[in-house]
Amino acid sequence: MIETIAPALVDSLTVLQDGSQTTVNHEPALRQGAAAAIGIGLAAIGAGYAERGIGAAAVGALAEDSISTGIGIVLTVLPETLVIFALVALFV
Repeated sequence: MIETIAPALVDSLTVLQDGSQTTVNHEPALRQGAAAAIGIGLAAIGAGYAERGIGAAAVGALAEDSISTGIGIVLTVLPETLVIFALVALFV
């Protein structure tokens, strides 16, 4: 087993010492557009998850007449500002 590990260890030490190996990929793992799409998509999923609970609670409160319709709508739409901030950050 040591016979297979030793040459690889020597090669990696040589690369670390003099940087002679040129097969290193210097490109990012994700391109800028893909990273932005993932970020905005995750923000939208998080906002939808939050709106699910808030919307159910707002409808329950409206059924019991403890809040007005406008407050229920504002509370339900409030997590959506997360997606708006993500879109603003994309274009800035």
